[in-house]
This record gives sequence, structure tokens and C-alpha cells, in this order.
Amino acid sequence: MRVGLTGGIASGKSTVSKLLAECGAVIVDSDKIAREVVEPGTPGLAAVVEEFGPSVLTESGELDRAKVGEIVFADEGARERLNAIVHPLVGARSAELEEAARTAGRLVVNDIPLLVEVDYAPFFDEVIVVDVPVETQIERAVARGMAEADVRARISAQASREDRLAAATYVIDNTGSLEDLEKRVREIYDSLAGTRS
Repeated sequence: MRVGLTGGIASGKSTVSKLLAECGAVIVDSDKIAREVVEPGTPGLAAVVEEFGPSVLTESGELDRAKVGEIVFADEGARERLNAIVHPLVGARSAELEEAARTAGRLVVNDIPLLVEVDYAPFFDEVIVVDVPVETQIERAVARGMAEADVRARISAQASREDRLAAATYVIDNTGSLEDLEKRVREIYDSLAGTRS
């Protein structure tokens, strides 16, 4: 059984991911892997620099994620070119980690922020969506220090709330208390752990 986890910016997906891990799931975190595949010295970083130029590097030779974000969230074509480089690398590494965890008999949850955007939902048996209203996303992201215009740009670049919910087999409403969230995550984990083959 393949399980995907997604949610928009500032929805609380990272908290849900952590709670699922505490329940016993192995989390394959595509954001973390996306950072790994463009570390200095990797073919991924070389390909990004070739596509976007050396201005996307910091002085120490690392990928300047803020600079890349400015480029790709303002230009859909640039975002597609970046995704064409990074997504296959992330997919290959994710598959390795997934197979190792599955061999150990653990429930594997693929944490993929852009699961709906890149149309990965059909590749999963179950899709967990962490859901909050757009205004809640904005409030939370601004409270974490992001400029409201940047938050709105990221939200508009992501799938709509409706599209995300349409892909869900499990929905986690994250507008309540942490206790409510923990209870819902445990319910979903128990359901998935009990049905996996």
C-alpha cells in the first residue's frame, strides 16, 4: 500500500508528518530529499546551475533557495524547468527509502507538498490531505515571518484547496487544538496500519 501526505503552505503538514512518525510510520520526506539532491557536488545542483545560471548559488557554493524561490514562483515556465530536474531525482531516492522501510515491515508515508500539483495522487492507494482555510494559511505563514505577498504567491502557485480535497482519501482538518490533531492522526495511522498488506 502506498500512502501520500500533502497540504498547502502553513497547513500543518509538517506537524502531521511528525505525529505519524511518532505513531510508527516511516516518513519519506520529499522536501528533505529535494534539498539533498541539490547539495554541493551533486549532479542535481550542476543541472540547476546549468539551467538557471550561477546567480542561484550562495557565496559558499550552495543552492540559494530564496533566490530560486523568487525565480520559480514568479514564472511558471521556470518552475516547470526546475521540477523537470529535481522531481526525477527525488522520485528515485524516495523509491529507495520506501523499499527499505517496506522490507522492514513498516507503514511508509510519502510526505509530498506538491503531490496534487504534479499529479502524483493516482500513484497512491491512500492520500492524506491536511486542510485549513486559505486565510488560516496566510495568518500562520505571516506569523512565521513571511511577507503576505509571498504567501499569497505561493498559495496561488499551489493546487487549490478544492483540488487537494478532491484527491484525498483521508482529510485532516487542522483548525482545532493539538489534541484534536493528535487524535485524528492516530485514527488514520491505526486505520492504515491495520489495512496494509
